Amino acid sequence: MPVTLSETAARQVKRILTEQNLPEGTVLRVGVQGGGCSGFSYSLNFDTETSERDRVADYHGVRLAIEKKFDPYLDGTIVDYHDGLDKSGFVFNNPNVVKSCGCGSSFQV
Repeated sequence: MPVTLSETAARQVKRILTEQNLPEGTVLRVGVQGGGCSGFSYSLNFDTETSERDRVADYHGVRLAIEKKFDPYLDGTIVDYHDGLDKSGFVFNNPNVVKSCGCGSSFQV
């Protein structure tokens, strides 16, 4: 699996799943989309379906799905959750990024 989910991020995902009362079997879908000032941006969504195009794995009780076509962009990425005074949210620690924008929401590989 090219992406892993930290324990901290998994706890946050579980909290969101519970708060939004999402159905059993819902997966966290991680992806890449075109856009942003550096070329690509990350996407995080919930989904109830997976297909043969996906890689699916369980991390700390959360099922994670990624389309195989995103492997080159996300290989080795760790999705974490940061909760600090300056900002809170999911962060992507991606070793493939060669350049990112100042706000950190888009990247180049």
